[in-house]
Amino acid sequence: MLDLPDIISNEESEEFFKTISYNVKKIRNEKGLSQLEVALSIGQKSSGFYANTENYSHGKHFNLLHLLKLSKLFNIPVEEFFKPIENKE
Repeated sequence: MLDLPDIISNEESEEFFKTISYNVKKIRNEKGLSQLEVALSIGQKSSGFYANTENYSHGKHFNLLHLLKLSKLFNIPVEEFFKPIENKE
């Protein structure tokens, strides 16, 4: 078996997903959309899964297709979701 080093730590991974979730929530609120509206727009059947991903609850996070759909819905470049959090409100 290969003994490969970890590329990133669990903490870095967690921070990455939290940053994306924070940015999605922030942008959704700026656009004045509800979680249900956004969930249905990206193909989710209810807001439950979406709420967990937006709040990074239970380890649920957005995948690349979610982010692509969200960027189209919000009419923003997908890279906006990856911007570091400057000041949490």
